[in-house]
Amino acid sequence: MQDILINWSPQETRVALVEHGAVQELHIERTLERGLVGNVYLGKVSRVLPGMQSAFIDIGLERTAFLHVADIVAPFTPGSRPSAQLPERDHRGSAIVPIEKQVFEGQSLLVQVIKDPIGTKGARLSTQISIAGRLLVFLPQDNHVGVSQKIPVDQREKLRARMQALIDAAAAADSGGVVPANTGGFILRTNGEDSSDAELAEDIAYLRKTWSRIRELSGKLPAMSLLHQDLSLLQRVLRDMTGEDTQTIRIDSREQFESMRKFGLEFMPQAADKLQHYKGERPIFDLYSVDEEIAKALGRRVDLKSGGYLVVDQTEALTTVDVNTGGFVGARNFDDTIFKTNLEAAQAIARQLRLRNLGGIVIVDFIDMGRDEHREQVLAEFRKQLARDRVKTSAGGFSPLGLVEMTRKRTRESLAHMLCEPCVACGGQGIVKTARSAAYDVMREILREARQFTPREFRIVAAPQVIELLLDEESQHLASLSDFIGKTISLQSEPAMGQGQFDIVLL
Repeated sequence: MQDILINWSPQETRVALVEHGAVQELHIERTLERGLVGNVYLGKVSRVLPGMQSAFIDIGLERTAFLHVADIVAPFTPGSRPSAQLPERDHRGSAIVPIEKQVFEGQSLLVQVIKDPIGTKGARLSTQISIAGRLLVFLPQDNHVGVSQKIPVDQREKLRARMQALIDAAAAADSGGVVPANTGGFILRTNGEDSSDAELAEDIAYLRKTWSRIRELSGKLPAMSLLHQDLSLLQRVLRDMTGEDTQTIRIDSREQFESMRKFGLEFMPQAADKLQHYKGERPIFDLYSVDEEIAKALGRRVDLKSGGYLVVDQTEALTTVDVNTGGFVGARNFDDTIFKTNLEAAQAIARQLRLRNLGGIVIVDFIDMGRDEHREQVLAEFRKQLARDRVKTSAGGFSPLGLVEMTRKRTRESLAHMLCEPCVACGGQGIVKTARSAAYDVMREILREARQFTPREFRIVAAPQVIELLLDEESQHLASLSDFIGKTISLQSEPAMGQGQFDIVLL
C-alpha cells in the first residue's frame, strides 16, 4: 500500500511516494524549471548536419534542441495534413532517406520534446507527436492501434477490436458519417484495461480536440512558439502515480487541492476520491521524515540496518554502487555475513535508484560470494525489487569480475543534479589541493611572472591556510625566491578563497 504526500509552494512542488512507511520516490518540479518532455513546439531548423544525420532546431530555449534522422516521421508543416506513411527503412531499422533531403535550414517544423536538456546537452526532439490522455496515447501521424504490453496477451485482441470500433465511430462523427483513411493511431494505457466504452470515447474526443488545437495554433503562431504543454506534476500525480494500491493523496494547499480535485473529477474520478487537504500543524513532510530522506539521498554513503553500507558515486557516464560489510558481524560465519549484507543491499540499492532517480548505466559491486546459490538468490532479490520500479530497468547477471551491470531509463534529472551544483572550491571533483601544493604553485607562478614583468612588488592573495604555510614552514623558500628575482613579495590572506585558489597581484 502506498500514500502520496504533496508539499506545495509558489516556487516548487514536492511529491513523496511512501510505501510501507518508507519514502520510495521523490519528485520535484520548480516553477521556473519545469520539465519539457511532452511539450509540442513549432520549431525552426537552424542547422542541418549531414555527417551526423541530425539537425539543430530552435524552439525558443537557451540551447538549440537536437533532432536525429531516426526520430523524423512524416514531418508536418503548418497548413498541411500529416501523413501516416513512415519513412522507408533498411534491414537495421534505420531511415534510408538522408536528413538533408527531409529538412532544410529555415524550415518550420512541428516537433515534440522526448528528452529534457541534461547538462550541456539540448533537448531531444521527435517529429512524431504523441499526446497522452488518461487512458490512451494519441499518435495523430499514425494509423496503428496498440495495447500496452503490460496487459495480458489473451485480452489484447479483444481490446484492440473495441478500440478500433470506437475510433472509427468518433472519426465518422467528425467527418459527417464517413470514416477517413487516416483516423490517427491510439495506444491503450495499462490503466485503461477495465475502462468502459464511454470512458474511452471521452478520452478519444479529448485527445482529438487537443490535436486540433495544436494544428490550429501551428498555423497562427510564429516559429519557436510553444503549442502544447504536458501536464504539471500535480496533474501527473493523478494520472500516472495513483493506482489501486494508493490509499491517500494528501496536499497541504487548499487552492491546489481544489484545482487537483476539479481536474481529477473531470478525467480521473477514482483518483480524485483519494485526495485529501492536509490541515495538520506539522509540515506535511515531517510525517515520514521526508526532508531527512532527501538529505541522505544527496550523500555518498548509505548505511544499512545490519551495519553494512553502500557508497554511491554518480558520474557523467555511469553510476557505481559499492557494497561493504562495515561493522556487520552478526552471522555465524563470514559467508553468511556477506550473503545477508548483499541481500539487504539489493533492496536498498533498488530503493536508492528510485529515490535519487538515477538513470543510465549502473554498475553494482556486491561483496564477493563464494557460493553460486548465494549469487543466484541475491540477483533474484535484486530483480524482484527492481520490478517494483515504475521506470523501465534491466539487470544482467554477475560478470567475471563479480559486478552486476544494469540500466535504468533516464527520464529526468537526478535528485542531486536538480538540487545541487558543483562545489566552487573543488569544481565538482570532490577533492582540493593541499595547502603545500597550492604554496608551491604560487611560487612557481611568481617565478613565471618575474620573467615577463618587472613590477615593484609581487603580492600573493590566497587562502589563510596557504598564507600561514608560506609564513611558517615555507618562509625560507619564499625568502630565497624573493632574493632570486630581486623583488619584494608580500602576503595577503583572503578567507573567501578556496585552498587551491590564489592571485598574484603586480604592484
